[in-house]
Amino acid sequence: MKKQEKLALTQELAERAARSTMVLVSEYRGVSVGEANELRRRLRAANSELKVAKNTLIARAIAETDYAALREKLGGQVALIFCFDDPAVVAKVVTSFNELGERFRLRGGVIGGKPLDAQAVEEIANLPPKPVLMARLLGALLAPATHLVRVLNEPGSALARLIDAIGKKQAAGA
Repeated sequence: MKKQEKLALTQELAERAARSTMVLVSEYRGVSVGEANELRRRLRAANSELKVAKNTLIARAIAETDYAALREKLGGQVALIFCFDDPAVVAKVVTSFNELGERFRLRGGVIGGKPLDAQAVEEIANLPPKPVLMARLLGALLAPATHLVRVLNEPGSALARLIDAIGKKQAAGA
């Protein structure tokens, strides 16, 4: 690989890292072309991308970014997985490839500048999707307001029930 090609690849990796919400590192040994294509297809569907590059080029690309902590995960044949959208969806795709065993083993990653180990990525994979989490958060935020409205509405409701009961009693007595 020529120096200009290396420089272009380094810039491309740095640009992808800058756009990413999460970057994962996995071992990538002995994966067949068909398996790699299937993994790339599923990652693309999750708005993410798999990129294989030399460790030195990866280290240069992430040196001045929030993903510098990935440097300690490099060594041997590795692949970077760039997540451009929901990290939980990408974590689910990556952990679903357990059938590849040691040929595709997750080493860890970085999300929001914080390093993750493989166990943390599996925990992220077990999270519900982002829309479900947002709905739960909204429900939790609205619960006190709903309770307040019920408490404020109760005296008026009690008065209406009392008037209705008196009206029914007078109608039954007449």
